[in-house]
Amino acid sequence: MPPDASKTRDRLLDCAARAFAGDGVFNASLIDITRQAGQRNRAALRYHFGSRDGILCAVIDRHADFLARRERDLLEVALRTPDEELAPVLEAIVRPAAELADSGWRGRCCLLIIAELTGEDRESYSPRLQAVLDRTGGNEVFELLTARTPFLSDELRIERFSLVAMFVLRAIADRARLLERKGRRGRPQLDYEPFVQNLVAMATAAMAAPVR
Repeated sequence: MPPDASKTRDRLLDCAARAFAGDGVFNASLIDITRQAGQRNRAALRYHFGSRDGILCAVIDRHADFLARRERDLLEVALRTPDEELAPVLEAIVRPAAELADSGWRGRCCLLIIAELTGEDRESYSPRLQAVLDRTGGNEVFELLTARTPFLSDELRIERFSLVAMFVLRAIADRARLLERKGRRGRPQLDYEPFVQNLVAMATAAMAAPVR
């Protein structure tokens, strides 16, 4: 790809990440994204990515390998813990997301995008988008949680895991955004490690809540 084309592609990805995170994956205007990227030609986005689905997948794909790799590392640790422990399993979701958010605004945007998509029915997505989301991880965590939560029905387990995943992703992205707003007043924030540990504890409590 020529250098200028590569720069254009990167600018489109950055503008799309901000728009999808701020306005919503399905509400963000592709025309506005193209304009914000400094492109007068409205066809520029479609030339590089083909469609909304194409650029959405590309935005997520920039971070998929990192999330999946860190999840695998932490799952290896979780597998060495007692079968009844849920916290080490859930840490495999919380910590990679927190590390990604700590990496900069692109990571935070990606987390907000994934959080929105997690709350919808994946079957309604294209096979390409489903594949990219699968690459970010989560499936192996759910499999281990399934083995460690025999007290939950399949329906209740899916419901709790979906809610926990959305809560975790949004909590991490929102915290990072607040910390960026220097000079503005806001509620006190925990330091990084206490925040991560507290979020793991809250996620664990949600998954292990009594069944009524």
